Amino acid sequence: MRLTRFTDLALRVLMRLAVTEAEADLPTTRDAAATMEVPYTHTAKVVARLQHLGLVEARRGRGGGLALTAAGRAASVGGVVRELEGAGDVVDCDGTTPCPLRGACLLRGALRRAQEAFFATLDPLTVNDLVAAPTGPLLLGIAGGPPGRTGGPAQSP
Repeated sequence: MRLTRFTDLALRVLMRLAVTEAEADLPTTRDAAATMEVPYTHTAKVVARLQHLGLVEARRGRGGGLALTAAGRAASVGGVVRELEGAGDVVDCDGTTPCPLRGACLLRGALRRAQEAFFATLDPLTVNDLVAAPTGPLLLGIAGGPPGRTGGPAQSP
């Protein structure tokens, strides 16, 4: 299985926010994008979806930024991936040119079971688990020390 770039970025944003230690040092969407070296626009779309799911809170204005909610901290990685990837089949047997084997094919069921096994492997992991050492300290280093802004004018998330 291969995750979409959207899901990959969403997991990395959640991990980045999980290492934020102080309310006063909340990173902005721009900070998160810079840390991950991805375009701001992509990160903003991911943050909006994570907000919609109740995993991230975005605060505007001075002292604002992004914060992981309690639900986000405890979220199952498998559940997050399922939500972002959707429950679709690994292969499209009913596409514009339907597969002639679809009525009797054993591959589709096998791939569906493999996909569920993939998700099930991720289910016991929480976002907090993903930032245990050595990942958490490395994330802090990539973010330039303690997470958050390094000065300058307040930025909106």
